[in-house]
Amino acid sequence: MISLKISLSILLVVMTINNIPVKAAPQFDMFGGYDILGVCINNCAQCKKMYGAYFEGQLCADSCLRFRGKIVPDCEDIGSIAPFLNKMELH
Repeated sequence: MISLKISLSILLVVMTINNIPVKAAPQFDMFGGYDILGVCINNCAQCKKMYGAYFEGQLCADSCLRFRGKIVPDCEDIGSIAPFLNKMELH
């Protein structure tokens, strides 16, 4: 009888844990701060999607690595993405 109660209690705990909703959290580095390098590279990818051939995504990602994410591009701030924009020439 006691082992049946224990088994039912364990089953109840497992079922309860499985029904707890899980929310996505931002990426953190091992020191508890935001993974700024990841944010930088993700922003480069987002800008590449927005601006297409006018945006040098690889150059942006290389800059993230070179400066260790200290300069994060903001796709809506022309000053932060100006080094990665190029002119498309029509021929």
